[in-house]
Amino acid sequence: MRADPARHARHPAWSLARGVYLPRSADGAASAMATYGIPLTVVATTGSAALTGLAFTLEWLPRLGAFTVAGTVVDRYGFARVFRTACALRALSVAVAAFLMAVPGTGVAAVVTVMTLAPLTGFLSEFSYVAAETAGGGASRTARARAHRVQSVLLGIDQTAMLAAPLGAGLLLEHGGPAIMLSALAAFSLLAAALAPGGPTAPGEAARGKGGLRTGWRTLRALPALVWLIGGLIVSNTAVALLQAAVPVIVIRELGRSSAQAGLIWSAAALVSLLAITVARRAIDRWGLWPVGAIAATIAAGATLAVAHTHTYSGYLVLIAVLMAGEGGLTVVLRTLRSHLIPPDVFASTLAVTILLLLLPYPAAGLLVAALPAASLGHAITIAALLQALGLATAFARLRTLAEVSTT
Repeated sequence: MRADPARHARHPAWSLARGVYLPRSADGAASAMATYGIPLTVVATTGSAALTGLAFTLEWLPRLGAFTVAGTVVDRYGFARVFRTACALRALSVAVAAFLMAVPGTGVAAVVTVMTLAPLTGFLSEFSYVAAETAGGGASRTARARAHRVQSVLLGIDQTAMLAAPLGAGLLLEHGGPAIMLSALAAFSLLAAALAPGGPTAPGEAARGKGGLRTGWRTLRALPALVWLIGGLIVSNTAVALLQAAVPVIVIRELGRSSAQAGLIWSAAALVSLLAITVARRAIDRWGLWPVGAIAATIAAGATLAVAHTHTYSGYLVLIAVLMAGEGGLTVVLRTLRSHLIPPDVFASTLAVTILLLLLPYPAAGLLVAALPAASLGHAITIAALLQALGLATAFARLRTLAEVSTT
């Protein structure tokens, strides 16, 4: 059933909720369940740590590859069509996998089913994510001075999914089995496809340009403020990625804690990040975008430096939460800035380039942790923290100069 345009005009809050927030929530739940639930399913069905790591890799690489084409496809065909198609295909593929795992005698091994599903869901999830981000960018442009409020809500939706998905997937696997967990994932995907906005009046549905990676790179290079912010965040993400890869090794091997306690560190960090997003939104209302971004950068860099010198579980728990609070504020600044600066007709292509750049440190960090002995991880974190502090300081000093030039 199509939404009533007249009703949307009279009730902009309903338009945002129905056209952007609700589809994003359903898709975020499905994507996060796939990210965390599929490797958990591998553990439940095989008990193999090696196959579990391979499942992570099979999910990760197609996600990165999808960004090279997703932006072009969204710019050409529109976010609503791409979002609906990606979510529907993910629902279908997961439903088939759930059937194969629930019905005995199909002749397909459970591990083959899950390992095939991992890259497929990863690839489709990035298409739906780029489409949803494009819709959010359009809604932010419509909101004008309140764009940071829209972006903070979208970021809150993502963080909530990251917080709840591992717990939900684990409970469904424990009490219902892999087929039940996959059925829930398929249901969220189908719900997202059903909630996808229809018609040309959907928020953010702009004129469709002929985008591509080359167009995205060219657009990004023409926006120096965005280039400097992304450059600083790439260095910052390197430190965060290194911590995400190294903390399980440090907490379990060196501190003698359980894997559940290692996971609790990031769940607590996601919760604190949610609170930080709310604070950042109100702070931007009062003090503006750049001062809040500079404060968030200082918090993130300081926390990473402190993490590099802590040797207790409580220290990791508290300091990583503080770090992710700073990262949450920085993400609100990034999303708000790019929604203002990137032209609508090439938004998805440029967005895909920015996301690809920001995600590149993660596989690199994993390789670094695999290559280094556990005793050297602390030194690597210290170097990454120093580079993070230098990178963010340079980026925001340059951004302040650009802001002063633009106002003269």
